[in-house]
Amino acid sequence: MKCRICKREARVALKSHNTAFCETCFLDFFGRQVSRGIESQGLLTHDDRVLVALSGGKDSLGLILELARQGYQVTGLHLDLGIPKSSQLAREAVEAFCAQEHLPLLVRELAREGLAIPRVKAALRRPICSACGIIKRYYLNKVAIDEGFTVLATGHNLDDEVARLFSNTLRWDTCYLGKQSPLLAQEGGFVRKVKPLWRLTEYETAAYAFLRNINIHYAPCPYSAGASFSVLKGLMQRLERHMPGRKIDFYQGFLKRGRPAFANDARQELLHPCSQCGYPTSAESLCQVCRIREQVAEYGEKAAL
Repeated sequence: MKCRICKREARVALKSHNTAFCETCFLDFFGRQVSRGIESQGLLTHDDRVLVALSGGKDSLGLILELARQGYQVTGLHLDLGIPKSSQLAREAVEAFCAQEHLPLLVRELAREGLAIPRVKAALRRPICSACGIIKRYYLNKVAIDEGFTVLATGHNLDDEVARLFSNTLRWDTCYLGKQSPLLAQEGGFVRKVKPLWRLTEYETAAYAFLRNINIHYAPCPYSAGASFSVLKGLMQRLERHMPGRKIDFYQGFLKRGRPAFANDARQELLHPCSQCGYPTSAESLCQVCRIREQVAEYGEKAAL
């Protein structure tokens, strides 16, 4: 198979685009897709101070590298979740990568906040994935605000966004359907959040990481077995194999026609500062993270008896 652009031997075949690229042309294609995603949705400017959430996986490390190559002012942020073995390996991958690429990096340890994920899991009577997501979003936004960044970028790719859209559609959650977008504007104590990889599939981000020789952390979270999000991703990937291009068509169609149809259902919640930490919340008193912190503390006191 030959590269569509330069006619050299192709290394990456993309059925969704009915094409194939050599290494150089694929990397150019990837960069163009990131630029197109940013420009079409107004995600970033080169004046922004961009904080990039880094998990150690292919998407987040590939994202910060490509944004840096395109001249954006980027700093990485890694949240150490305190999960035995898994978190240590993820942190080592992030620190080694940022040192190699000369990229600035911030690290925050949840254990220092009393919220190491194993402790949270032991204390709560609900699925840990939900609580972990709440805690991570809290600290990503808090660090961005505290450190003066104008935008928070995450490595969510097209597969992530389509799976989330599929989930929201299955539940007909019109509030979330009215909000879902590669861009969440700054408001009420929340920094602007963007997803510059929204046009690129998981396969494409994996190919980018491989061709850029990025050493990633790829072990799955030990607590994620059976997560419904993974099931939905698998369903959409099977559909894509039979109908190449369906994912990008589905998501772009939603952004153009679906999301506007649900815009009036995107409730604007009345936010006020948490009575304990000052974080914006719609709850009457404590925000979700402070409530989780109280439950963890109560669990620790009972365990000590």
